[in-house]
Amino acid sequence: MTILEQLADHARVRVAAAKEKAGLDTLQAQCRSLERTLGRGQGRERFQKALSKPGLSFLCELKKASPSKGLIDPEFPYLDIAKDYEAAGADAISCLTEPKWFLGSNDIFRRVRQTVSLPMLRKDFTVDPYQIYEARLMGADCVLLICALLDTQTLKEYLKLCEELGLAALVETHDEEEVRSALAAGATILGVNNRNLKDFSVDFQNAKRLRDLIPPDVLYVAESGVSGPQDVAELKAVGADAVLIGETLMRAPNKRAMLTRLREAAQ
Repeated sequence: MTILEQLADHARVRVAAAKEKAGLDTLQAQCRSLERTLGRGQGRERFQKALSKPGLSFLCELKKASPSKGLIDPEFPYLDIAKDYEAAGADAISCLTEPKWFLGSNDIFRRVRQTVSLPMLRKDFTVDPYQIYEARLMGADCVLLICALLDTQTLKEYLKLCEELGLAALVETHDEEEVRSALAAGATILGVNNRNLKDFSVDFQNAKRLRDLIPPDVLYVAESGVSGPQDVAELKAVGADAVLIGETLMRAPNKRAMLTRLREAAQ
């Protein structure tokens, strides 16, 4: 079993446990109540606007650990890190909520949501519509949908639900077949992961190789493999609209200074 399959299986276990506490109908009712009180969610517009501004946008990640690297930041002062990202000019924040391998949580996401005003991606392994309702109630602007876990029809259904809830969806791909599936399902924000989630190897050429398959009206996010300013400059030259950067920022002693350097490389 690949690590991605393990992550997906554990996500199903987590969803089943969550449903024992609050069923899908409860979350749906809460979302309807939220819409009556605050109006339709604006996350979709907020997230797309952040990634479609002129120049290269920066989606900066909060994660304590990962399956490929283990523990990254033992202390993980995530609120301070989020504030540093915002102060240094991040366009959006990606926050892991997967608890077993990434040591994230829904509570961490909620606290960050209350601390910063930037659009936020709830980064988890979506295998059930329940998680999309969860994301809306947590204050997410965007959810992650991974093509390696979802067939085209399921992806289409999840994208429709996201639209109904006012959420954006970052649809993650790794190869030509997945890009075609994402586009057939109607993805408007397409990520190309340079890390193979089945074995966690990194191929930085992946973003370049798949660029030509992505239409100009679909936002293109390059994910993983960015280790410094030169990589940022290369991805901008390829035509990426945004880059998602995690480990490089998380390991930097001065995250604000590192993000400033990376942003300067995109000028």
